Amino acid sequence: MHTESTAAQATHTMLRPMRAEDLATCHAMSLHLSWPHRLVDWQFHHQVSSGWVVELEEADGTRSVAGSGMLCPVGDDYASLGLVIIRDDLQGRGLGRAMMQRLLQDAGSRNVILNATDAGRPLYEKLGFVVTDTLSQHQSTTARATPVLAAGARIRPLRQDEVPALLALDRHASGMDRSHLLVPLLDRSEVAVLEQDGQVKGVAYLREFGRGRVIGPVIASEVEDAKTLIAHWVHAYPGAYLRIDVPGRTGLKPWLEEIGLTCVDNVVSMCRGTPPAIGKTWRTYSMINQALG
Repeated sequence: MHTESTAAQATHTMLRPMRAEDLATCHAMSLHLSWPHRLVDWQFHHQVSSGWVVELEEADGTRSVAGSGMLCPVGDDYASLGLVIIRDDLQGRGLGRAMMQRLLQDAGSRNVILNATDAGRPLYEKLGFVVTDTLSQHQSTTARATPVLAAGARIRPLRQDEVPALLALDRHASGMDRSHLLVPLLDRSEVAVLEQDGQVKGVAYLREFGRGRVIGPVIASEVEDAKTLIAHWVHAYPGAYLRIDVPGRTGLKPWLEEIGLTCVDNVVSMCRGTPPAIGKTWRTYSMINQALG
């Protein structure tokens, strides 16, 4: 893929499929970037995605992982792309573009979604991605909120027999078939259901991730229902490190700031192809995470 020679050394880089034994090194690279992912978070991504690594071979034959990227299929029509890292000392050698081209080749005819920092956005735009929304990351250990329930409403755990209906609801809200993601996510999540007079008004996942717990996805028919579900998890874990990533179109950013979930980062959501159709009855109010959408 690339060879660099000097009198002192020669290095060669190549792309190869990611293996389970690569994940500890990938995790270490993400820690160097101050990303919050734990090794178990990388392992989950690897479980639901296909991945590639940049392998560096030194002149003495020593090999090491120096870059990563993952592509997660989302039904037949979409894929999410993320966890793209190129080690600092290899920047500027075209490895990021090569990784992206490899992942896009894997995507085939699928539309591809991702969330991009300011640094990554120019490359993605050159590869045909366009901005579809913004995404704000909020986190805190001091958030405070109490769910306000309307008459006849309650919040309860998800029942096992409701999983098929949950997956159908998510397909409507996200415009994608995310069953491949959500079914294994259920194994590591608590799911709160907002119900009023026997009718489901929304659901919200909560699971361990990164430095604490993440709230998402949140799916609801109205923004006030989404707020009630988010407030439920904030109230249930006082003093815990909580994180939530919300699309700009939800309008939740000011309210999250009000309850103490501080905005610490803003990125843009991008799509190569046709963006998912946003549901008219149900909407997604927070993400699974930035790499999976």
